[in-house]
Amino acid sequence: MSTSCAHLRDAVDQAPEPSRADGCEDCLALGEHAWAHLRICTECGHVGCCDSSPRKHATAHFRSTTHPVVRSFEPGESWTWCYVDEQLRP
Repeated sequence: MSTSCAHLRDAVDQAPEPSRADGCEDCLALGEHAWAHLRICTECGHVGCCDSSPRKHATAHFRSTTHPVVRSFEPGESWTWCYVDEQLRP
């Protein structure tokens, strides 16, 4: 990880309560279950679907809130991604 991404550094200790544990919050609100993978916003806990999913709710959440970092919400994965700086922390 580049040390230039303050968003990723700040997100290391953030562990918000997930908005949903059973899937993408926005897809479920629409009655859909078509997500590929899930991401959790490290700032507020919004659980959204990834960009490989039809609706791309995690990115839509970033665009509407400017919360910069998501973490994988998939079992066994712990990477984080900064939308602002387009950097990954494995």
